[in-house]
Amino acid sequence: MGKNNLSLTDEYRRPRERMVDEQLVTRNIKDLKVLEAMRTVPRHLFVEDAFLVRAYQDSPLPIGHGQTISQPYIVALMTEALELGPQDRVLEIGLGCGYQTAILAKLAGKVYAIERIAALFEKGRANLMKIGMDNIVLKLGDGRLGWPQEAPFDAILVAAYGISVPERLREQLAPGGRLIMPVGDSQGQQLILYRRDPRGMVTSQVLVGCRFVPLVEGTG
Repeated sequence: MGKNNLSLTDEYRRPRERMVDEQLVTRNIKDLKVLEAMRTVPRHLFVEDAFLVRAYQDSPLPIGHGQTISQPYIVALMTEALELGPQDRVLEIGLGCGYQTAILAKLAGKVYAIERIAALFEKGRANLMKIGMDNIVLKLGDGRLGWPQEAPFDAILVAAYGISVPERLREQLAPGGRLIMPVGDSQGQQLILYRRDPRGMVTSQVLVGCRFVPLVEGTG
């Protein structure tokens, strides 16, 4: 199944549309392609059964192993900030349950996603197989190291916080590329968008305060 073949004919279509209209449009998410991806990708397939009734609420939800699926607004905000094009190659650090991965894959040419927790890696892979996304490559490994064999990337999304962007990830961002990551500590973080211009100079822009799980080394 191709990346544009997701069906809207399911019982969660209306809750998904309300999610977009009430949580995203009203909070200034404007990119029509991002809004369409959020309308299309079935978030309920990525949450735990115990939280199905909350699948389209404006909140993060537990997915096990101390990790969460981000609230829809944050997923949309991070995706919009990356300004993805259909030929872009994207690196995602933190596959988790696969929802953010699926949103990225609706907009980009190819998504390379890394997950350090083996059980979540298998869960995310199984979830993505349910919806037939065919432009995603997954790897179990340490996200702080990136994916040097596939670098450089047009965009990098880091779904966990650190006190700074790991140098290995900075090195793998292409000229003209964008990187988004929550930066801070356990007391709070800011979502920061970094841009590398064609000469290699990097600028940064703070988007919003946020709460993420920490970016840690190794696999587990």
